[in-house]
Amino acid sequence: MSKRNLPILVLVLGCGIFVAFRSLGFGGIQPTKYERILQNVGEMLEEIHYSPKDINDNFSKDIFKKYLAEVDVEKDVLLQSDVDALKAKYETTIDDEILGKSKVQFVPAVVDLLKKRIPETEAIYKEILSQPFDFSKDETINLDFDKAHFPKNEAERKEAWRKRLKYLTLERYSELLDGQEADKKKPGFVAKSNAELEKEARMRALKVMDRYYERLKSKANNDDDRFNTFVETIVQTMDPHTDYFPPVEKRYFDEQMSGRFFGIGASLKDDDGNIKIASLLTGSPAWKSGQININDVIMKVAQGNQEPVDITGYLVEDAVKLIRGSKGTEVKLTLKKADGSIKVVPIIRDEIVQDETFARSVIVNSDKGKIGYIYLPEFYADFDNPKGNRCSIDVAREILKLKEQKVDGIIMDLRYNGGGSLYDVVQMVGLFIDQGPVVQVRDREGKAQVYRDNDKSVLYDGPLAVMVNEYSASASEIFAAAIQDYKRGVIIGSTSTYGKGTVQRNIGLDKNSGFMDANSELGTVKLTLQKFYRISGGSTQLRGVSSDIVLPDLSEFSKIREKDNPDALPWDEIQKADYTPWKYAYDLTPIKNASSERIKNNGAFNIINQDAEWLDKQNEKSYSLNLEKFRDDQKKLKATYKQIETLSKLPTEMSIASLPQDTTRIQSDKDKAARYNQWLNSLKKDIYLDEAVKVVDDMVTQRNLVYNK
Repeated sequence: MSKRNLPILVLVLGCGIFVAFRSLGFGGIQPTKYERILQNVGEMLEEIHYSPKDINDNFSKDIFKKYLAEVDVEKDVLLQSDVDALKAKYETTIDDEILGKSKVQFVPAVVDLLKKRIPETEAIYKEILSQPFDFSKDETINLDFDKAHFPKNEAERKEAWRKRLKYLTLERYSELLDGQEADKKKPGFVAKSNAELEKEARMRALKVMDRYYERLKSKANNDDDRFNTFVETIVQTMDPHTDYFPPVEKRYFDEQMSGRFFGIGASLKDDDGNIKIASLLTGSPAWKSGQININDVIMKVAQGNQEPVDITGYLVEDAVKLIRGSKGTEVKLTLKKADGSIKVVPIIRDEIVQDETFARSVIVNSDKGKIGYIYLPEFYADFDNPKGNRCSIDVAREILKLKEQKVDGIIMDLRYNGGGSLYDVVQMVGLFIDQGPVVQVRDREGKAQVYRDNDKSVLYDGPLAVMVNEYSASASEIFAAAIQDYKRGVIIGSTSTYGKGTVQRNIGLDKNSGFMDANSELGTVKLTLQKFYRISGGSTQLRGVSSDIVLPDLSEFSKIREKDNPDALPWDEIQKADYTPWKYAYDLTPIKNASSERIKNNGAFNIINQDAEWLDKQNEKSYSLNLEKFRDDQKKLKATYKQIETLSKLPTEMSIASLPQDTTRIQSDKDKAARYNQWLNSLKKDIYLDEAVKVVDDMVTQRNLVYNK
């Protein structure tokens, strides 16, 4: 974004000392750090955000509700009377705090209540866990906290805690029963009674709760932490991709993204007191395991064969310290999968090698010829190093290598590609088309700019397929949309991509150090500034890109896309750009029909679709607190998940070979060769790649028929 596109902000910045909440106020006193941050954020949202909501009483009410849901996720600490008292005083005044019309009061008031209620609920859970549970009773618990309400009185709050703790204990009791059954044949095995196992399960639950409450009390006493959550709530209400990073979190984030360390190659996030997998680094030990997915909950961490540590309630930083370690050592993660099943995944720590995220290619030998396959995990670009890697240059290099091998078609795999460099996606589309527009970008004033490929040459003009899924976002969607609008190739994957059609920029909050500095001492806002549009006029926002050929997958029914977030910006369209479709466009109708027929007759795809729909429905129901029913439900979930895992792999491997140029380079590094071969083997069993190859085969056949006429 150029400076002319960024209005100069008139930010009222004070230089007041950092003081406690109770000393806040404007009566002749300089604004405190919190007030400076809040005012700067408010003005930035109003002046620069692409589509700002009015910061008024309605906005205040929204923030009020969301913030309380953030600090009391399960709605079992605060009482309804607490919420009513806060509502009467602050529900419509938060906007005044944001706009600098009043001092910061809402967060301190919430913190005061939490400090009062946390010790009360701590006593409740300790009392409940001191007595045995009866798992023969037929009762259920609903864990959809968005639909829950705050307890009306002490009795209702205690009952909510009883069910929550019973479920927590039941999970561990069931695990202990499974463990005892598995250990029966081991030498020296001594069985424990059900009563002993139940007590052990309660003690484990107590340990989890004690650790969780240590964190709660720490957060309640940390003014910065509660305030940072408040600011994040505010900015994310504007749209899901506007974020606030306090300085410590920004530095930690940068370190995680750019540093070299020995670990598993997964970034973590905190979600309702659980540590979850936020992302996987391609080529890392976690990625190579093939058993770890985004949003898996890490329940326990064990160092090799040592006793696992239950990390429920841990801070992300503390969990990371447990997972990192020396190169070559083993760490075992106990994961709770999306379907509720529990899996222990052993991983050997390694140095996280960033170059494995770069573009790479192989050749798939099909029945009708040779198909080139290019994998691109993200649209990367090293902006700080002119000689660094850029995905558009690397992909061009891979295409040339494939052309040397005389491939009949090319598959570009953008599954799980979350986006990246806008410049590079424009350049990359240009490798496959004549010169012309690639994407349109509109700012908040409504001015649209067309980003064009100005190179008349076409590096590759043969059959092209683009693989996508629900996690293909941003730049991936720009690429897929351009290929589709030009009728240059076929899009294969889930019904639609993610639907992120917005662009963000990191902007520092401290004018004294320069708001263009993304590492301000007051924090950084990653702000939504522009919106992407297809050259055909429609936005990629919310709707994403619809696949020409749809393949059933596990995440199809999950609520993970942009459209599932109520704060997402809407879809709209602008005037289409002036462009000419590809002159050698394929007739996709027979190609789509042939694929549809194969999918219909493919038992694996049919069962995957049925299982995915069934699993999604299971996540919507209440959970039984009856031991037999709980274990029966878990057994069905695990069996279904296992079935999908098995069916997603081909019974007979495809014939896939690395390029001669790569073989020598890769084999020179033993560890890199092992990682590469594991990736290659996973491709050979990929049922989705197999269908993509068949689609490109059909495109090759169609092209040959035209040429032979």
